[in-house]
Amino acid sequence: MEFFERLRHGLSKTRRNLIEKAEALFYGRAVDENLLNELEEILIMADVGPKASAGITSALKEKFKKGKLPHTAGLKDTLKEEVKKLLQNGGGIKIGAERPYVILAVGVNGVGKTTTIGKLTRRFTNEGFKVILVAGDTFRAAAIEQLEIWAQRAGAQIIKHRSGGDPAAVAYDAIGAARARNADVVIIDTAGRLHTKVNLMEELRKIKRVIQKEMPSAPHEVLLVVDATSGQNVIHQARMFGEAVGVTGIALTKLDGTARGGIVIAIKRELNIPVKLIGVGEDIEDLRDFNAEEFVEALFG
Repeated sequence: MEFFERLRHGLSKTRRNLIEKAEALFYGRAVDENLLNELEEILIMADVGPKASAGITSALKEKFKKGKLPHTAGLKDTLKEEVKKLLQNGGGIKIGAERPYVILAVGVNGVGKTTTIGKLTRRFTNEGFKVILVAGDTFRAAAIEQLEIWAQRAGAQIIKHRSGGDPAAVAYDAIGAARARNADVVIIDTAGRLHTKVNLMEELRKIKRVIQKEMPSAPHEVLLVVDATSGQNVIHQARMFGEAVGVTGIALTKLDGTARGGIVIAIKRELNIPVKLIGVGEDIEDLRDFNAEEFVEALFG
């Protein structure tokens, strides 16, 4: 199945909750304030979030007042353009000039963080970059083993300490090793215990401080991995991790048929954090750079 079709399938639940309900709302109705208010409710229920939903419908109301929405026939296309406008920018991780380029990957357990790191590593090694993976989730032996498997698959090196060791110490050693080995990219895996626990956030802050002692400009990217089936909980996670370590981009995994894809719009509007990567399946090629145009076409198509 082509990537676009996988993405379209992944957004099927969102399409039912948003586009099909919107089309049913528009059928046989005249455009007025009441209809646009009802549309706002549909957007909110589809996980687009209150701020984004209000912003989109405000733009539609302005067009309506100016006589640019005389009938519902063009309302779907106008809605599509407003969503597309909101989602512009972001998309992909570009490796900067400074070496090593350090990516700190964060996120709660179970969202597919280590798998996303592995797929990203394969992509970078395929592009000719020398990558070092860092087993910063020292609290789970299984996480270290999983990262080792990905390192072997992707042709990358790995820096690890014993299980239960200090994650910040592993990160510090990795920066030194990357310099000594002329590595291009360092990707640091981290623990993902519940984001409501202060000790996890303190641990992440410590890792970031220690990295910056060795390399003040790092990390160059703080990538938050989130699960597309989690809906509005993603916003809470992004706020928590953002306050702790300053999230610069989001990787949205599990965009399968159960995904609540409206959250992509909410993330951009409420937090102004770009979605950089999306995952629609288990294969390596199923992790792609986020493309706003492609996403919107798949959602509305």
